Amino acid sequence: MTCRGSEIRERRVMMELFKEYYYYLDLLAGYLSPVVLFLMLRSGRIDSFMWRVFWLGAFLGTLWEAPIFILSGEATALPIIIWHNPLPAHYVVFLICHSLWDGLLFVIGARLVMVLCRGPHFQSFRFRELAVLLLWGQASALLVELSSTMNDGWSYIEYPWNPVLFLFNGHNITTLIQFVWAAAPILFYLTAIRIKANAEFNTKNQKKQT
Repeated sequence: MTCRGSEIRERRVMMELFKEYYYYLDLLAGYLSPVVLFLMLRSGRIDSFMWRVFWLGAFLGTLWEAPIFILSGEATALPIIIWHNPLPAHYVVFLICHSLWDGLLFVIGARLVMVLCRGPHFQSFRFRELAVLLLWGQASALLVELSSTMNDGWSYIEYPWNPVLFLFNGHNITTLIQFVWAAAPILFYLTAIRIKANAEFNTKNQKKQT
């Protein structure tokens, strides 16, 4: 019983430490993602398509991260999220970080497409590829919100246009970000197909010239 009680106390201490440093871990993972992917590109572990996909995803992420963070960080009349603990840096630092996170999530989604779908990938519209991206988008968006609310990071504020799905750790899990990740993968997928086509076209032209 004593051993069991000691294990429980250790777990609680670890959880509290994770909560205390949650924002810092969030920043570390976000800002390290382009560095790690660049090193993977240089070592040949990913190709230039995946590198471009990352920046496409980061750009798309900015389209919703910017209004969310600006409206919530400038004391506006329409804040979207609430931070349950003070941010250790300016909200713009987190805006950029979360956009990079979005790029990473899109890269993971693209890798899942390559694992779960028959090749060639991102050559033309295929519902199976889009379905993988949509399912991953919904799952990853929910996991991020559950992680945040579990660690008292941030949660979305309830509005008539952003109803609460359920409560987790006493905080809201709402529909807004799920709607975002239902639309964003479609735009991502269609653009990724264009990127792949342009890359292959340029490669063919280079071969002809040589």
